[in-house]
Amino acid sequence: MGRSLPPQTLSPPTSTAAPFDYDAALMACARGDRTALQQLYQRESRYLMGVAMRIVRQRPQAEDVLHDAFISIWQRAENFNPALGEGRGWVYSVVRHAALNMVRSGARQVSLGEDAAVAADDQASLAAYAAAGDPFELRADLGRLHGCLSGLEPARRDCILYAYVEGCSHGEIAERLQTPLGTVKAWIQRGMRALRECMG
Repeated sequence: MGRSLPPQTLSPPTSTAAPFDYDAALMACARGDRTALQQLYQRESRYLMGVAMRIVRQRPQAEDVLHDAFISIWQRAENFNPALGEGRGWVYSVVRHAALNMVRSGARQVSLGEDAAVAADDQASLAAYAAAGDPFELRADLGRLHGCLSGLEPARRDCILYAYVEGCSHGEIAERLQTPLGTVKAWIQRGMRALRECMG
């Protein structure tokens, strides 16, 4: 059952070198520990903002995504299961899904390009499948996905990971790889086709 976000104001992130237990922080949030949520925000908000920015492209919308994501983290922390993955990855997935939901709902005031819309649809579909899937089957499918990714040429694999895991645009990937934009688009299309055939 959802809980509203604690009324306290989240303070700006602070740097720290001490090890941080994300799993424990999420489990503490599930118990209603506001300090744990504050610690998560201080630790990761600057990086999570970058994830949101790569997807929604505009800072005001990215700030909304971050706010909504932390509400979701607070309300859904009890659903986190450390047996299915690390806490830090779970937090990042919440932010990515919130950003994609904003894009898909039309909350962005700029139009999506065709390539970005296709990427959003693909990633949102994968997220919905992951959320609804049986945990055992999900782990099995992730194992198959890892095997299929390993079978791709490194350049194609990198393009797909940049696009669907980090939320990079095709232009950003082209800059990272110092490769023409058309080549990047072709690699992603062929790589996704090969993945679908492999996972088939």
